[in-house]
Amino acid sequence: MSITKNFLKTRASCKVRFSLSAQEAFDAEGVFLAGDFNDWNLASHPMKRVKGNGFNLEIELPLGIDYRFRYLTDTGTWFNDPEADAYVVCVFTGEENFLVKL
Repeated sequence: MSITKNFLKTRASCKVRFSLSAQEAFDAEGVFLAGDFNDWNLASHPMKRVKGNGFNLEIELPLGIDYRFRYLTDTGTWFNDPEADAYVVCVFTGEENFLVKL
């Protein structure tokens, strides 16, 4: 797993790339990225399958906000990213959500 940030010089935003190997994604056929940036919509940010059966997705996010997020496989398994900047406990589920800080 990895999170790569590319801060843009021309806008107050950052391109954030989320990457997973197939093993990290529990050998799922599909993975979705859900979080504050998409109102936790479970289908709006499907990750793209890459060579070697991993997944990645790059999204542009405004600066100055901490975004909670998690990954969801097509089999219904939620999981977190240990490469995230921090984590917080969700008040609704009691589970951890991970943060990317911009």
